[in-house]
Amino acid sequence: MSAADASADLPKAAGMSRAKAPALVNISWVALALMTTASVASLRPAPTMAIYGLAAIFLYLVPAVVFLLPTSLVSAELASGWEGGIYKWVSTGISKPMGFLAVWCQFAMTIFYYPSLLGFVAATLAYVINPDLASNGVWTALVIMVCYWSGVFISSRGTKGVAGLASGGLIIGTLIPGALLILLGAAFLGQGNPSAAPMTAENLLPQWAGLASLVLIVNNFLSYSGMEMNAVHVSSLRNPGKEYPKSMFLAMGLVLLIFILPALAISWVVPAEELSLTAGVMQAFDAVLAVFDWQWLTPIIGIALVAASLGGMLTWLAGPSKGLLLISREEGYLPPFLQRLNKHGVQQNLLVTQGLVTTVIALGYALIPDVSSAYWIFSVITTQVYLIMYLLMFVAAIRLRRSHPDHPRGYRAPMLIGLCGVGFAASLAALLVGFIPPSQFGGGNPWIYFVIVAGGALGLGLLVPWLFYRFRKPSWKLPQEPGLAEQSEVKES
Repeated sequence: MSAADASADLPKAAGMSRAKAPALVNISWVALALMTTASVASLRPAPTMAIYGLAAIFLYLVPAVVFLLPTSLVSAELASGWEGGIYKWVSTGISKPMGFLAVWCQFAMTIFYYPSLLGFVAATLAYVINPDLASNGVWTALVIMVCYWSGVFISSRGTKGVAGLASGGLIIGTLIPGALLILLGAAFLGQGNPSAAPMTAENLLPQWAGLASLVLIVNNFLSYSGMEMNAVHVSSLRNPGKEYPKSMFLAMGLVLLIFILPALAISWVVPAEELSLTAGVMQAFDAVLAVFDWQWLTPIIGIALVAASLGGMLTWLAGPSKGLLLISREEGYLPPFLQRLNKHGVQQNLLVTQGLVTTVIALGYALIPDVSSAYWIFSVITTQVYLIMYLLMFVAAIRLRRSHPDHPRGYRAPMLIGLCGVGFAASLAALLVGFIPPSQFGGGNPWIYFVIVAGGALGLGLLVPWLFYRFRKPSWKLPQEPGLAEQSEVKES
């Protein structure tokens, strides 16, 4: 993470080596905005949303108003007043055990996020090299493992490199390809071609299909999850109080543009009936480029999309595990082995342990013929766990405003209680909708689905952290490394 001032060696507990914090290292608020955008937005959902044509604007704006706006503004106030991310906010606003629960939920969500994201990387690379590899489980497993462990190696070198790679991945693999899609779509219309999707006022709203439509809207809430995650890096800014809110507002704007405009551009060029059967964003790019005989760009776009996905993975590696480490060292919630730092002050053992789980999941692709349905249910479970964190964040924000009204804040969110109420309701709605079996579940018994999801969410989100809390020992408390509480890098001597 970022470095803090350090002018002298500080003593550690007996048996531990002395440490010295290096010179202060900052990242700009623009870089943090790009890191945040990289962790939230991508072009992956563009083809899926393009089938709704102009209604895609509505399907993205409603969740943006009730979820993206509250999470962004509330986390901006919290980060400008309390450094340390979600663990510090909930610990101070509610209690330290609840702070541990919140940061655990943020961390646990990533267990299945990495295989999902890197599975997309494997499919995209396969499209560039040999499309037949996309259905090859061994190929998918190898790509997941190689990419994850490479990310651990990069993250273990410190935050500054992560910020640069994540920002570069976003620009190369999301902003530039997205802008290309928009320009080609506009050029297509400019040549006098009719839009493949009607662009009239009556098409602004999606056709209402009852509960299915509600599920579609609520599921898009989760497209915006992660806006608060990079708040753990707030002390890396030169002026956190002013720069973090600016960073969040820039990220909000970029996220909306990345989600909405490319989806519209695809809907102008490619008919919905073709998109509904495609396997992903690479086919959509290929179809758009084919209109202009530019298909030679398709492999280049594929490599760029891979760069964006890997940049997003690096931001998730750097954030949640650091928050879990910080509160665990303060309160002794994790065994000392998982709290150990490398010479760069990075929680390498925690990342490696998480990587072992990721490797097991990756091997499932290679060894289990039909792992997709079970894996999809696990993905839903981790999403439910993540929503628990948001519920705690909104409650903590209200309590902090009431219990610490005069605490210095670089930014004060307008109508905070209203924002938290809307965000809490949206998060709760998304959590409840997660218990409704989707079309992927087929004709299975909905009660079996409910029991699996509920049991998994309670186990991963509540039982596991409770076990850590219940069996913690006083000896698990470790003194902070110099500057660690300020998200610094530490170099052991």
